[in-house]
Amino acid sequence: MASATSHRRCPPMSSNSTIQLFALPHFKPDLYERAWQSIPHPHAPLIATAHHKSVTIFSLSTLSSHSTLSGGHERSVRSIAWKPYATPNKLCLVTGSFDRTAGLWRWEEEGHSSSDALDITATRDSSSDKEDKDWEFTLVLEGHDSEIKSVAFAPGGQYLATCSRDKSVWIWEDIGASESDDEWETVAVLNEHEGDVKAVAWCPETNRRDKGRYAPDCLASASYDNTVRIWREDGDGEWVCVAVLEGHEGTVWGIAWEPRPEGTRYPRLMSWSADCTIRVWELKEEDEEEDKEPQLQYAWGGLRSIPNTMRRSMKDEWECTDILPKAHTRDIYSAAWSQDSGLVASTGSDGILAIYEEEAAGPGILNGERHATDAEANAELDGDVPMTNRHDATPKKQWYIKTTKPNAHGPYEVNHVTWCKRYDSACPPERKGIEEMLVTTGDDGIVRPWQVIR
Repeated sequence: MASATSHRRCPPMSSNSTIQLFALPHFKPDLYERAWQSIPHPHAPLIATAHHKSVTIFSLSTLSSHSTLSGGHERSVRSIAWKPYATPNKLCLVTGSFDRTAGLWRWEEEGHSSSDALDITATRDSSSDKEDKDWEFTLVLEGHDSEIKSVAFAPGGQYLATCSRDKSVWIWEDIGASESDDEWETVAVLNEHEGDVKAVAWCPETNRRDKGRYAPDCLASASYDNTVRIWREDGDGEWVCVAVLEGHEGTVWGIAWEPRPEGTRYPRLMSWSADCTIRVWELKEEDEEEDKEPQLQYAWGGLRSIPNTMRRSMKDEWECTDILPKAHTRDIYSAAWSQDSGLVASTGSDGILAIYEEEAAGPGILNGERHATDAEANAELDGDVPMTNRHDATPKKQWYIKTTKPNAHGPYEVNHVTWCKRYDSACPPERKGIEEMLVTTGDDGIVRPWQVIR
């Protein structure tokens, strides 16, 4: 279950806003058609952009085209995911298309062994046929009845999730005998959403492998039915819905997990919606020591004790702990959570690019004056919490808007935003591969990088 009534109110703008955005030269060539999203490679200085029936791979070093994937789909490519842990001389990604299929693509630098580093800084010769031939369309995954909206690899690369306008989420498992043996099978078809499923996202790897049912083997999905669902694998190997996160008042366009949670805390989940809000959800963990207490049940021959874990249904309790301050006037299409800085960026139908930061502040502090949170106000009305006790609450962090950039792509909608590392010539050599920038992708067919300056 999930609660949406206990979020903290967030002030609109931090008084010490120190972040500025500057547009860098955009990637070349222009795509001249609607581009859906741009996904950076997890390690190499490459970024892949989905547009029409193709994917263009750009070099982050030259800000120009590296290679192109085309000829595999009959309709627009909507979503991309890089396969993690590919060997240095190889690239592998999955595309999700409006033609109802997902495709697996591979690219290998000729003349390189698996131990060689792939030369990805050079721009390919666009005048030859070699550019398109480098990529091999190796596998088609079929099964959805309608457009595929999102694809996502699990952190280890063993599982792939796809979701569709047909209201379903599919989980596929890599059963190939080797890395280059492309053989996948369907392990689950999840049909509990009541509307188009817009996005899927796997929980990132953490140090919680020994945490029982709260291990990070977890998938989230966002839907046109205004909800987010959380899925886990039960003891019988079946994927089940363990929580429904309710509170948004419009289509949930996307979700993102906290990339680097503090300490051993379970990663939080962020969702964004047509209702112009971004929500942050937190898992409320039970004390697993209590689950180990024996319980008495009748059995043949009298009473015997069995552990709670044999009886307990798999249900998670998630709570909406924050609603970020409002920066958008129309649908929020995309948001991204930085692994390095913890900053959040968002964009959408209104063309605004916004950046938020979580900062320490006393609970209920708004422009220097303390205000009751919704949870406190409800508790006070119920007579559960005296007014004087509310000031003793432990200070918590709050989200602030740090900057906004209207018309990030002129009059066009901005469909996607992501964080990635800088490798371009304008970046100081000692900062390459370290400094972060934003990349936005819009209906104008332009993929635009942004320098983020504190």
